[in-house]
Amino acid sequence: MNFELSDEQRMLQESLQRFLADTYSFEARRRHLAQETGYDPAVWRSYADLGLLALPFAEADGGLGGGAVETMIVMEALGSVLAVEPYLSTAVLAASLLRNLASAEERAALVPQVAAGELLLAVAYEEPGSWYEPSLVATRARRVGEGWRLSGAKTLVLNGDQADKLLVTARLAGAAGDEGGIGLFLLDGAAAGLARRGYPTQDGLRAAELQLDEAEAEALIGGSEDALPALRRALDEALAAVSAEAVGAMAAALALTVDYLKTRRQFDAPLGKFQALQHRASEMLVAIEQARSMALYATMMCREEDRGLRERALSAAKIQIGRSVRFVGQQAVQLHGGVAMTMEYAIGHYMKRLTMIEKAFGDTDFHLERLSAAGGLAA
Repeated sequence: MNFELSDEQRMLQESLQRFLADTYSFEARRRHLAQETGYDPAVWRSYADLGLLALPFAEADGGLGGGAVETMIVMEALGSVLAVEPYLSTAVLAASLLRNLASAEERAALVPQVAAGELLLAVAYEEPGSWYEPSLVATRARRVGEGWRLSGAKTLVLNGDQADKLLVTARLAGAAGDEGGIGLFLLDGAAAGLARRGYPTQDGLRAAELQLDEAEAEALIGGSEDALPALRRALDEALAAVSAEAVGAMAAALALTVDYLKTRRQFDAPLGKFQALQHRASEMLVAIEQARSMALYATMMCREEDRGLRERALSAAKIQIGRSVRFVGQQAVQLHGGVAMTMEYAIGHYMKRLTMIEKAFGDTDFHLERLSAAGGLAA
């Protein structure tokens, strides 16, 4: 199998790396986080200028026709600098739902705004107690005239406090846990009946809790009462994306650690001279390469039509990613010593983001259980 990038993919990778090198020092990231939005709107506009926000959409809809490999390239680069912009929520999760569920008219109305950096989207699908299972939807949708009213609660909505519009799952029929009867609704961020409480997450990003009290929806996306398959696919694509992000973050954490071992002196010698520490750095590299292989596998499988094949592959990838991020993050902090525990030094922030990635879209225990129930990867 050919794992070489095409010329266009290499150009994307190189241009993005140059842009981030100029834009995303650790101090610049701290300034971005300090803004009211939790990121720098000027950097977000630069993403649009680079074509990153148009990348996941078909050319017919005003996009650039990128695929899972292009998303992997972008996410690995963003992970290497701990980027804080809402790329995952808007250009991965929401973009997948628009591609696979929205009507041509809805895509025509929304995609150009997203591609231009003028519209932030967030996906609200998790509910208190759902524990990574998207079918556990208790939020209800009620038809009122030509529109819809939603009532319920959503939790851990990535960038949900800053989003201009929200894609919200709600049940039209059945009970929580049923596969059918779930619709995806478009809500304006200022819709009547919608209350949002935003907060920073442990890694410095943003999330929100939503309360919906007869909240007025703009549309039922795609007119579909069976949105769950598209949502499951979007979550699998997001899992592959954060796997690539984890590889970028781990590689950057290793580079910082090796540089520290070369410069920090103890007993009149650099720490890197001690063989035991060399071995630990080597083990970090092995863990990263294992994760890289599985991130590539997740990228290849995240758009597989067969749900069983896709979910087994992505669970296997997330298990390895979870093990690698835990090991690499812990070793990086331990090899740095006390300085790694300060907010003024970068490595602790990498550890926080890697820890959050392990929890995102199903933690290691969840995916071990899911893969075991499916009979293993080779079932």
